[in-house]
Amino acid sequence: MTTVLDRESIKQKYAAERAKRLRPEGNEQYQRLSGKFQDMAADPHTPFVPRDPVTDHVTFAFIGAGMSGLVTGARLKEAGIESVRLIDKAGGVGGTWYWNRYPGVRCDTAAMIYLPLLEETGYMPSEKYVRGPEILAHCERIAKHYGLYDKALFHTEIDSVEWQEDARVWRITTNRGDDFTAKYLGMGTGPLHVAKLPGIPGIENFKGKQFHTSRWDYDYTGGDALGAPMDKLKDKRVAVIGTGATGVQCIPQMAKTTGHLFVFQRTPSSVDVRGNHPIDPDWFGRIAKAGWQKRWMDNFVDNMGRGLPSEDLIDDGWTAISRRIREKVLDGRPMWAAKLATRVAGALGRPLRQVSPDKVHAAIEDADIEKTEEIRARVDSVVKDPETAAHLKAWYSQLCKRPCFSDEYLDAFNLPNTTLVDTDGKGVERITETGLMVGGKHYEVDCIVYASGFEFGANFQMKTGFDIKGRNGELLSEYWADGLRTLHGLHVPGFPNAFMVQMNQAANMVSNIPHNIVDHAATVAQVIAHAEREDYAEVEPTEEAVSKWVDLILTGGGSLMASADCTPGFWNNEGQGWSKEFRQSQGHPGGAEGYFGHIDAWRRSGTYSGLVFSK
Repeated sequence: MTTVLDRESIKQKYAAERAKRLRPEGNEQYQRLSGKFQDMAADPHTPFVPRDPVTDHVTFAFIGAGMSGLVTGARLKEAGIESVRLIDKAGGVGGTWYWNRYPGVRCDTAAMIYLPLLEETGYMPSEKYVRGPEILAHCERIAKHYGLYDKALFHTEIDSVEWQEDARVWRITTNRGDDFTAKYLGMGTGPLHVAKLPGIPGIENFKGKQFHTSRWDYDYTGGDALGAPMDKLKDKRVAVIGTGATGVQCIPQMAKTTGHLFVFQRTPSSVDVRGNHPIDPDWFGRIAKAGWQKRWMDNFVDNMGRGLPSEDLIDDGWTAISRRIREKVLDGRPMWAAKLATRVAGALGRPLRQVSPDKVHAAIEDADIEKTEEIRARVDSVVKDPETAAHLKAWYSQLCKRPCFSDEYLDAFNLPNTTLVDTDGKGVERITETGLMVGGKHYEVDCIVYASGFEFGANFQMKTGFDIKGRNGELLSEYWADGLRTLHGLHVPGFPNAFMVQMNQAANMVSNIPHNIVDHAATVAQVIAHAEREDYAEVEPTEEAVSKWVDLILTGGGSLMASADCTPGFWNNEGQGWSKEFRQSQGHPGGAEGYFGHIDAWRRSGTYSGLVFSK
C-alpha cells in the first residue's frame, strides 16, 4: 500500500518531469505533412485513378469515409435514404485505418465493442484486440454490405462547401473538378486525421529515407502490417522518433529485423499488460444473440462511468482503471455489497450519504498512484538494463496520456540491436544530412521513422483544409471563432441540414471512439427520416438551444482525462491549461453515460427539442 510520504514524493516527481516538457509554443511545436514535406503525405497504398468530374445531386453527402461516414451511411440506408455519397482524400474507406498500416498496428479497445455493425454484417472478430488490417477489412465489409461504394469519390479533396439559399441544397466542389449538390451534409473528419511531424530543425535536410508511420513504406522496409518480417532493414540503422501509442506498437516489430534500431524518446509511455487472445467461435455463437453488441457497448459505458455495474463484459485495462477507482470510493467494499446497500436504503426511504468531491478526488489519486507504481515495477521486472528501465518509466498519472498496452514493447529493449536514446524531455535537437543530434552526440542513420501522431486539437478549418459557408454567407470558422457551438455536438445554427459527427460537446468517449459515432449516426438517421417523411426542406437548431447546451458543457470544467497539470500531451492541450475555448470542446458533464442517456431520451421523445423543421 502506498504511504502518504510515497504519494507526496511521487507527485513531486510528476511535477518535475512535467516542467521539463512544457513548451511555450504548445501545439505550434509540430508541423504538417505539407509544403516542403508534401511528398511525405502521398498515398502509398492505392494508385491514383483518373475519372470524369461528377455534376449530379445526391440526398446525403458525407465528407469522410472513415467509420463516421460508414456508420452514418449505413443507418441512412436502413432508414430508406438510398442516395448517399462518401467523399475522402484517401484511396478507399477506413479513415485512420486506411492510412495507418504500420507494422504491429492494432486497436487497444476490444473488437467486440470497437468494430461497429458486427451484428448487422454477421462478422466475428478473430481476437479480443484485432490488427489494423482486420479493422480496415471490416470497414470495407460495411461499405460493400450497404452499397456505399456506389457513389463514393476517393482521392478527392474538398475545395468548397456552400449553402444555396434559393435551391436549399449544399453545393460541393472538389479538386477533381466535381461540382454537385446535396440536400443534407455530413462531416466526419475524425480526431486522428492530420498527421504531424515534430518541429525539429533540419528535417528537410536529411538525405536518407524518412516517412511518417501513417505513410509506411513497405517497399523500403519489407514486411507488411500482418507481421511479415521487414527483411530489407537487416543491414540498416533506423531511428524512430516517438514512443506514444504508435511507437509502442511498431518498435517491437522493427526491433526483430533491423540492423540497429535507435528509439528517440522525449516522454515514456505508460505500458500495461495487453493480454490478447483469440475469440472462440463456440463462445461467440452463444453470446451473439439479437441486440448483443449494443448490450456490450452499454456495459462498457456503465463500467467506465459512475454507477455500480453488476458485470464487466469487456474486462480490459480501461474498465480496470474505473473499477479500481470505484473500489476506493466504496472503501474497499465489493460491488455487490454497495448495490445491496443502495437497494436497502431506497426501500427504507433513506438516501445514502453522498460521496464528497474530495473523497472522489482522493480515490482517483490513490487508485492512480497504485496502478502507476505497478506499471513502473513491471518495467523493472522486464527490462534487464537498470538505466534503460529507469528511462522507460512514465512519471505521470495513467490518464495524462493515452494508456498503452503491450506484451512486446518492453522486451524489445533487451535486444542487443535496440538502443533507447532518452532526451530527458527535450526531444531531438536537430536533424542533419546523415542523422540526428541529441545531447551533443550525433547518431548516423539510414532511415528516420516519425511516430509523432496526429493533430488532435486543431480547429475545423485547419483540420479539413476547407471552410463551410452557411446561411447568409457566414463561415463556420467565423461562427466558431470563440469556441465550438453546437446542439448535442451535431447541429450548428445557420448551417441547415448539416451534421457534425464528432466527439466534442457530446459523449467525448475516447476509450471507444466508435460508440460516439454509432450514437450520432442513430440521431442523424432519425432526424433525416423524420424530415423526409414529413416533407421538410430544412432542419437546424435554434441559437437558444445551442447556448443552453454550451452552458451545460461548460459546467463540467474540464475532463477526467489529462488534467491541466499533467505532463504535456494532446489530451491536455500540450499543458497550456484549460482555456474557455478548450473546455468548450469537452464532453457532457455527466460523461459518456450522461450524454448517451440524454440523447436517447431526446430521440425517444420524438419532439426533437431544440431543432426547427421548415418546409
